This record gives sequence, structure tokens and C-alpha cells, in this order.
Amino acid sequence: MATDLPHRPSPEQLLADIELEEARKRRGRLKVFLGYASGVGKSFQMLDEGRRRRERGEDVVVCALQPEYPPEVQPILQMLEIIPMLKMGEEQVIDVPAVIRRHPQVALVDGLAYDNPPGSPNCHRWQDVEQLLDAGISVIATVNLQYLEKLHDEVERVTGKRTSCTIPRGFLDRSADEIVIVDAPAIDSLSRGASAADSATRLAEEHKLSRLRELALLVAASVIDRQLESYLRSHGIDSSWGVQERILVCVTPRSRSAQMLESGRRNADRFQGEFYVVYVHQPALSQQDRAILDQNLNYARQLGAQVEVLSGLDAAEAILKFAHGKGITQIFVGHSMRQGAWRRLWSNLIERIIRSAEGIDVVVYPHQR
Repeated sequence: MATDLPHRPSPEQLLADIELEEARKRRGRLKVFLGYASGVGKSFQMLDEGRRRRERGEDVVVCALQPEYPPEVQPILQMLEIIPMLKMGEEQVIDVPAVIRRHPQVALVDGLAYDNPPGSPNCHRWQDVEQLLDAGISVIATVNLQYLEKLHDEVERVTGKRTSCTIPRGFLDRSADEIVIVDAPAIDSLSRGASAADSATRLAEEHKLSRLRELALLVAASVIDRQLESYLRSHGIDSSWGVQERILVCVTPRSRSAQMLESGRRNADRFQGEFYVVYVHQPALSQQDRAILDQNLNYARQLGAQVEVLSGLDAAEAILKFAHGKGITQIFVGHSMRQGAWRRLWSNLIERIIRSAEGIDVVVYPHQR
């Protein structure tokens, strides 16, 4: 008789979900205005939202500002309460204790990625924001794409610029409740001084901005993915649905793995997704097979994959269990180079994975002589 019991969360999972939900109720909410380039207007939008919230009756304060603002921002600032920043040498930092004592409903932080000067209680401004959130104060903040550690290298490849300040890879995924992508014309922000008549230059800049917009959308999708997973888990729904790509490559000693691994890495990078490589343990491997397997797994680690060795008598079941547990969106498998009964067995395993991988795309790499 069919039963749903295997898909029900364990008592430990239920308790963890309840505790997480209670912590969220006590914690402030984080909203981030994300700019894909300088000059798109994220500071104006954040401060203007603070003004609108104040007019609706919310208790809003400003606790971190940029040194200068254009004239159109000044009237908005005059309508908002500002908690002065602390002066440390030539720099300024958020007066976290003062903000917590004041305890507004919402605090505005312009410039989430700043580093604090030596001697500050926190090394980074995003840590100040975490303190405010833990104190039950909601925060609205701004940040540019190039400051996200997760995208640091990719943005540098697009723009040719590298920043010294970064926000850790998991901070927004862990803390952000909402991300607003500020999408406004910013063609001058990447190459000021370029002639308007230089169509080739402008075309190149527009291509850069298009890629930056795409990366910003992927950041927002990652936050949505986390929220979706949390919702499904809290409602006892077992599903691999999500918006973030998670690539799984299955390697064996007798499949051509280099091409699959490189393709998996490219796909994960393209969508800023996660990259996993698995091998289902086989007993009594020959010395040659062991050497090939070690080579494949070492290459996977060089490509930055999260490598796992699975166990189980049923390889297809072990792979699918891992895939569903990690929320995998694509599985890459290759045909075996062996002939005869082993090849028929491996082909049957691939067919079973394809039939049972509901909601997961399966990509099969043919054997090439």
C-alpha cells in the first residue's frame, strides 16, 4: 500500500523549522536595493521608500549615508530622522548602540559593503546590519553588484574593475527577505568620457550592462529560491522545485568524465548555481580503474565541485536520493566505455534515472571512441 510517510519531515526537522520560524518573527527584515552599476539611482530609491514609509506612519531613521548626494536627494533627507554616524579617524561608522537604543521599526543603510576602520566593534558594515536585524530592527540597504563575493570575479571580468570590499557569499541568501533590482540607464557609469558617436564602444558597454543585469537577476533568483525551499520544507512538501540551477555530474572509472565536468562547471557558472559531482562506490576496482577514478575526482575538485562518494547497492536509487536531497536541477551522466553486459547494465541504470528523475533534466553524454 502506498504511503507518504517517507516524505514527512522527521520530528527533529519539524522542531528545527519551528525554531527557525520563531527566530524569524523576532528578527528584523532585510530589504536590499541592488544596483548592477554605479549611478543607477539605488540610494534615491532607498531614501524615497523611507520617506513613503514614514508618511504611512512607520518609525524610520537613517543610520548610514554617503558623503555626498545630488540636489534631488536633499529634500528627501530633510524629511527623515538621521542618527549621526560615529567618527573614527577619517572615516565614519554606524552608531549601532545608538540605533538599538532608539529602536526604530526601520533603519536605512546606504552602502552595505563598506569596511569599518580598525578598532571598530565589527570589521564590516554588513555585520553591523546583522546586529540590527538580531535586535528586531528591519533594515533597508543599498549595494552594488561588484561587492558581492559570489560575483566578484565575474563582475571583474565584465567591467575590468576590482573592489577591495566584499560581502560574503551567503549573507544575502541567509539574511535578505527582499531584493529590488534598480534598473535604470547607466551607460555612462562604465566608461565615462566615451564619445557618443563611438558606436562600437557604446555597443560593448551595452553588452556589459546586459550581462550585469543578468547577474543581478540571478542574485534575486537565489533569494527567491531560498524562500521557496524554506516554505516547502515548513509545509512538509518534498520537492526539488527551485529557481537556482544545481548541476550534478555522475562519474565512473569507465566513462569519459572530463567533457561532462567542464560542461557542468560552465553551466553552474553561467547561472551562478551550485556544482556537485558524485561517484557511487564500487567494490574491487582494478588498479587502472582506481587511477582513472581518482583522476576524475581530482579534476572535479580542481573545477570547484562539491564531491561526494555515495554508497548503496542500487546506484540509480543512490544518485536520485542525493539529487532530490540537494534540489538538483540537472543530472549529467555518460555512457560507459565498456562493452557487453556491463554496458547494457549501465544503459539500464541511465534509463531508470531518466524515468524517475521527475522535475530534473537529465543530460546523457554519448561514448566517443
